[in-house]
Amino acid sequence: MLDATLRRRLDGPLDRAASLLDRPGVTPDRLTLLGLATGLASAATSAAQLWGWALGLWLVSRLLDGLDGPLARRRASVRGEDHGQAGGFLDITCDFLVYGATVVGVGLGVTRGEGASWLPFVAVLLAYYVNGTAFLAFSSIAERTGHRIDDGRSLSFLGGLAEGAETILVHALWLVLPAHAAGIAWVWATVVAVSALHRMVAGYLILRRTPG
Repeated sequence: MLDATLRRRLDGPLDRAASLLDRPGVTPDRLTLLGLATGLASAATSAAQLWGWALGLWLVSRLLDGLDGPLARRRASVRGEDHGQAGGFLDITCDFLVYGATVVGVGLGVTRGEGASWLPFVAVLLAYYVNGTAFLAFSSIAERTGHRIDDGRSLSFLGGLAEGAETILVHALWLVLPAHAAGIAWVWATVVAVSALHRMVAGYLILRRTPG
């Protein structure tokens, strides 16, 4: 829901940061993989209840995730380098791995207490599964049927209540307030489920239209 607005505001700062990172040893794929590593480290430190470390690693991971795309576009425009779609594929698969791992990490960290339940975190993972299936299936079919949504990213993204910005915020919130993480997870699972339903309906209606 907030992604389009934030991208317009952050494009300039991220492009400037990408220009500073544009060095021979720094590539978009390496930034993606470093974001993956720090994201998994955030999950591990969450499981160990090292909430401050987990929060810092989570924010660094998402910053790196926001820089790989601008660096790839800069390399394409300035140096003529064409990374094709491989970088976009790597980026989305790493994102899904980080999102799932951090939910599991937080779940492990907050369910150590007596009577604590995994159910809210299972609900989040299920909602992520359905939501991800909806927009990835739409993107794949849209590419082949002339319904592509071109916003500068590798995939055709259908908007929704739960997007990248909201995910970053919620995952940070339950690291700041681990005692309330279960309640936050229930609310977040509901929001993601509504977003998934919206994407299913919107994607179906878009794909039924004649492209053009």
